[in-house]
Amino acid sequence: MEKYGGTTDCDWLHAPLRLLCGALLFTCNTVMWTFFSKALRLCSSTARATVITTASNFISSALLGRLIFGETHAVLWWTGISVTLCGLLVLHVSTPQSPHQGEGKKKE
Repeated sequence: MEKYGGTTDCDWLHAPLRLLCGALLFTCNTVMWTFFSKALRLCSSTARATVITTASNFISSALLGRLIFGETHAVLWWTGISVTLCGLLVLHVSTPQSPHQGEGKKKE
């Protein structure tokens, strides 16, 4: 239903939706950086924290894109994320474990 000047009844909705999307973008980035900084603090390697964060961002983006927007990804995309996850697995397996606190002490 058009009104004067070629506008519709839903034109007022444009600005609040843009503000909502901007707020969601800011919130998601804040949560991502919070988790990334916690991962940096808890991981033994910055590479490990970076790969984990990157892989989780790709996977969550793919799942949410599929659920919300009905997006599909090409085989090349899935191949790339599989290689990233394999690299993450190699990082976890090859990183030496920290010694237990009780084993490092000498017996007196």
